[in-house]
Amino acid sequence: MAVTKLKCVAIDDEPLALKLLQQYAAKMPELDMLHTFDDAISAAEFIRKNKIDLLFIDINMPDITGIDLVRSLQQKPMIIFTTAYKKFAYEGFELDAVDYLLKPIDYTRFNKAVQKAVLFFEQAKPSKPAEEEYFFVRSEYQQVKINISAVEYIEGLEDYIKIHIINARPVLTLMTLKAVLEKLPAEKFIRIHRSYIIPLAGIASFNNRKILLTSSAELPVSDTYIEKVNGFIKKTN
Repeated sequence: MAVTKLKCVAIDDEPLALKLLQQYAAKMPELDMLHTFDDAISAAEFIRKNKIDLLFIDINMPDITGIDLVRSLQQKPMIIFTTAYKKFAYEGFELDAVDYLLKPIDYTRFNKAVQKAVLFFEQAKPSKPAEEEYFFVRSEYQQVKINISAVEYIEGLEDYIKIHIINARPVLTLMTLKAVLEKLPAEKFIRIHRSYIIPLAGIASFNNRKILLTSSAELPVSDTYIEKVNGFIKKTN
């Protein structure tokens, strides 16, 4: 799995404190230290022009406080405040800071703060929609895409099958039920009759050898497949 890499900047008017942050960041594959600044004005200009994920910033600086600088930013990165004074902690957390590091900063504590930032960063990512599963069949002289999640049930008609689609016209294609079953994910579909295949997620109820689908369609279960259907029902109870 790829390591999350946070683009970061550090601001501190104390050269030794800034050097320590650089050394700590260099040890962590999760951090890409783009720049360090010993004055807040230059740093603010850099942050406004560049995409930054995480900002390490000292609160008590001579030209402008770290808190005022953060408040002035329109696009705020994640913030980890650094300071020698505990009294500033409340103001820091008021600005939704990821963490607050008290100087002298210990590497273990620094690492913990970075891991919190990585977690917040991952949680803030928009989740990727699940990829739609599909297959193609030939119908009416063209290849037709069938989204698996849209299949209501599949009906066998001698040499043809009719794929019933939720909220759409059925698709008729020259194929056997056995052949189409091979195109379907085995964990999502079940054959219940020599003439029917259904999606397992579409089962609303099962009684007296008939299956009622959530679409309200009612289909028979044959002797050949009754044991398999019963097995599935018991497994999900």
